[in-house]
Amino acid sequence: MSKVILTKTRIQAGTYEAVLSAETVENYHPDLVAVHLERELDGLSVTEDASLGNTWHVRFNIPREVLTDGVQTFLINEKPTGDTLDSFTIVTGEVLSDDIRAEMDLLRSELDMLKKAFRRHCVETA
Repeated sequence: MSKVILTKTRIQAGTYEAVLSAETVENYHPDLVAVHLERELDGLSVTEDASLGNTWHVRFNIPREVLTDGVQTFLINEKPTGDTLDSFTIVTGEVLSDDIRAEMDLLRSELDMLKKAFRRHCVETA
């Protein structure tokens, strides 16, 4: 079974950075998308690291217009499959100590993804 792994390295100056590796996948060509509130966002780039082989650097410029008070969850998905490779949450406004809202927001996003996958599966197997 092949495995694609996205590992976040940092968020710096409004830019999410990660390393994507697909060591056991031959001829893999990443097609990733950043998602916020079920909407695809622009600003994600994938650059191959020729020195490592089957490794890519992923950068996503977080749009200022989506940052509002509260909890904002972003997903990095494989576009063809809809699989979530990574997620991150940004909390703005008042400091929220031991707040589970970030987890609830992530769970909602994941549940929406599961619902879509289940519906797609039902259509394909009917």
